[in-house]
Amino acid sequence: MENMAEEELLPLQEEAAQVPTPAPDSARVPAPAPDSVPASAPTPASAPAPALALAQAPALSPSLASAPEEDESKRHISIQRQLGDLEKLAFVTEGDFDSANSLNSDNLDAGNKQVCPLCPKEKFRACNSHKLRRHLQNLHWKVSVEFEGYRMCICHLPCRPVKPNNIGEQIFSKMGAHYHCIICSATITRRTDMLGHVRRHVNKGETKSSYIAASTAKPCTEILKETDTDVQVCPNYSIPQKTDSYFNPKMKLNRQLIFCTLAALAEERKPLECLDAFGATGIMGLQWAKHLGNAVKVTINDLNENSVTLIQENCHLNKLKVVVDSKEKKEGDDILEEGEESLGNIKVTKMDANVLMHLRSFDFIHLDPFGTSVNYLDSAFRNIRNLGIVSVTSTDISSLYAKAQHVARRHYGCNIVRTEYYKELAARIVVAAVARAAARCNKGIEVLFAVALEHFVLVVVRVLRGPTSADETAKKIQYLIHCQWCEERIFQKDGNMVEENPYRQLPCNCHGSMPGKTAIELGPLWSSSLFNTGFLKRMLFESLHHGLDEIQTLIKTLIFESECTPQSQFSVHASSNPNKQGKRRSNEIITNLAKKQKTDVSTEHPPFYYNIHRHSIKGMNMPKLKKFLCYLSQAGFRVSRTHFDPMGVRTDAPLMQFKSILLKYSTPTYTGGQSEGNVQSASEDTVADRVEMSVNDKAEASGCRRW
Repeated sequence: MENMAEEELLPLQEEAAQVPTPAPDSARVPAPAPDSVPASAPTPASAPAPALALAQAPALSPSLASAPEEDESKRHISIQRQLGDLEKLAFVTEGDFDSANSLNSDNLDAGNKQVCPLCPKEKFRACNSHKLRRHLQNLHWKVSVEFEGYRMCICHLPCRPVKPNNIGEQIFSKMGAHYHCIICSATITRRTDMLGHVRRHVNKGETKSSYIAASTAKPCTEILKETDTDVQVCPNYSIPQKTDSYFNPKMKLNRQLIFCTLAALAEERKPLECLDAFGATGIMGLQWAKHLGNAVKVTINDLNENSVTLIQENCHLNKLKVVVDSKEKKEGDDILEEGEESLGNIKVTKMDANVLMHLRSFDFIHLDPFGTSVNYLDSAFRNIRNLGIVSVTSTDISSLYAKAQHVARRHYGCNIVRTEYYKELAARIVVAAVARAAARCNKGIEVLFAVALEHFVLVVVRVLRGPTSADETAKKIQYLIHCQWCEERIFQKDGNMVEENPYRQLPCNCHGSMPGKTAIELGPLWSSSLFNTGFLKRMLFESLHHGLDEIQTLIKTLIFESECTPQSQFSVHASSNPNKQGKRRSNEIITNLAKKQKTDVSTEHPPFYYNIHRHSIKGMNMPKLKKFLCYLSQAGFRVSRTHFDPMGVRTDAPLMQFKSILLKYSTPTYTGGQSEGNVQSASEDTVADRVEMSVNDKAEASGCRRW
């Protein structure tokens, strides 16, 4: 049956050609060698047969077959430079390459009926030359893809068979239209996909000269420097879709926070078994090994082979000895150049992160996959040692920041909406996922700090082994009641009994004054503290000790936020120049900070915060944020700024008290005065009416845009 189907596609000249039945998958054959027999001679039975339906149109165009280069002979007939070269293929038969080169436009109008070289006979029958030219131009050439002077035309030949629909149907009865890639010879069906396919080749440095000619030259690399650590990066290193080893310069703050965390942990016990589960370029593990020395034993892991090679090169670049954790150890991996001294050892592994964390135990694990980390939490808590630390960096901010709520429900099992405190909501979502993973392994957690910035959410927790700790941790995962009118919020009370009216738990009275349902249930979320003051102070000392000036401002803000006190009451008195202090003095400071951490019995910071601009009064000038914090503190409330929002205020004051104090120290805009305090020229009744109108307007607006 297969031979009968093929005979129908062969031209009438088949009787003169003494060749066996062609194979359908040989759409392109190499050009004949100079010392080979002529093309008109009979082909041996062992030689590969030409493509189906290409007896009158060989797999190589005359313009490309005559080229002496090897890469020219590998291109498909659908890849041409000019439309005329494609037209000549209709007049070419086996052995007529020389005559085809002598054809001109006059010969094309000879009136002989010819078939299309890129279509089977059933799709396009033989026609006159002017119809064939119009067919080639409109169907094949017009939708071609251009690359370095060549056009990849659409091809309908049996190079890419479509799977038959009916049982017993011929396998090549249906042919799919496709393009042939000039670089890797892949077949692509859609033009948009072909454009993206070629673009990916260009981004990886694979072009006609470097890929087909098999050039041994490596793509140009760049060496970057971060915190006295050199790292070699690939082209397009900051675009994850275009490179295997992703390096984001905007995550420098994240890397410094994790380094200070590990440095503070190294003061408790050493040496530490540390794991960077997703190494990429290895920059994070290199910083650990280079600056902490023998206090840490670093393992950098990555599943991509190119990333593992790049990590090894970066280790040698920083004079660090590489220990390859594999059965076949590469020769020369542990050999440094002459005159270089090894600063430490780094173990480089190539395996799945889940498998590695199941096989080995660690004191410190950092997870930073591209996107969510929920798929690796169970493995991380399976073998983590007691009092060890797990740091989790989540970059799926679209779901955590309530832009893709269905993804957050799928990954974290959490119901969220966009609120004014959405960044802290994202941090509590990740902590809740981490706590559930730890509880499943009979472990509890202590949150050291949680940071949510523009590009990432970082959560660092300490592991506490035992079912008792796991039970205490599970109790801190609760649901949140959020009012959609005034954005007041409160965690639900503990207990299994059904509440008759859950709206009573909210401090506001929106449910009584507004018709319908006014609140929504969010969560489950982490309801306890997000910061450990003592550990943050030790991190601040380590940042001073290692000269990390950029991170100190953020750590100080976290300390203020954990204590919920204004910055004027900052209680850390570490020297700004720790190099002048002796080792004994440094140990005393660390000991005092640890003792203060144990004896500190201050209450937890209040959850969430208010944005001062969000609750401003229409027609009133707000006081400065720094003065407003003082006014709240003078009123007897705990207050501090927050790193989640530059204009956010973390306080234990209810929203009504917050608004009343904000109103008290605001001035009407029409007076033109900017002084703080009450304005005597405006009557209290007028101001109260303006506030009530403003609140009602905001309530109506928020009701129109419910999430």
